[in-house]
Amino acid sequence: MNHMLPLPLSLVILAAAGILIIYYLHLMIMSQQRLRKWPIYRLLCWVTGIVMATAVMVGPLADRMHSSFILHMYGHLMLGMLAPLLLVLSAPMTLLLRSLQVKHARQVTRLLSARYVKFITHPVTAAILNVGGLWVLYRTDLYHLMHESLIILLLVHLHIFLAGYLFTAAFVYIDPIAHRFSFKYRAIVLIISLAAHQILAKSLYPYPPAGVSRPDAQVGAQVMYYGGDLIDYAIIFLLCLEWYKAVRPGKVIRQQ
Repeated sequence: MNHMLPLPLSLVILAAAGILIIYYLHLMIMSQQRLRKWPIYRLLCWVTGIVMATAVMVGPLADRMHSSFILHMYGHLMLGMLAPLLLVLSAPMTLLLRSLQVKHARQVTRLLSARYVKFITHPVTAAILNVGGLWVLYRTDLYHLMHESLIILLLVHLHIFLAGYLFTAAFVYIDPIAHRFSFKYRAIVLIISLAAHQILAKSLYPYPPAGVSRPDAQVGAQVMYYGGDLIDYAIIFLLCLEWYKAVRPGKVIRQQ
């Protein structure tokens, strides 16, 4: 298979990334005209997250990921963990609700309260989609197939990105969420999820995916293990910070 994405598809991805950045900036300007100033660091998080996710799909890194399991794993961390974390920190839904008219904001709020949204944002569901998807990718023939089929490649990357975002949003409540779960519940599910991710990383060290040499697999497994740790620490810190703010004197957050 030719590892280069077709030029039209690459242009579509680049255009979509540009539109997302411009639209966020547009919402930011609208919000600042109506309400208080929007933090600039959230804009930086959004732009950086979009750029990282795009770099995994289009460009030199995206091309070399197909022939190097080590670079593939760096791309996995960027697309499935770091970029989603940055996008969650940018609070896009909060910005959207602040920018919309009351009528449209209520429609979005009703959508966020739907049963389907409650299901996919449940911590257990999000963990299964995220970590479970990685187990399927690396412990079946899917990793080999994604390098043979452009459609499978795009679907796998899309799943990794969306599942990573859902996972982060399900444990770190930056944006408003209709169905909240307690800190203890989220902490327990998070610990189990991180353990499953680490076990998968360790299993890649002695048992590489099909078509991956053992030396590349060993380095890639270490990238997944230790690189994932760094991003996991950030999620744990944000969860604990939210917990601290909720239990400090004079501050109470109702959760189910």
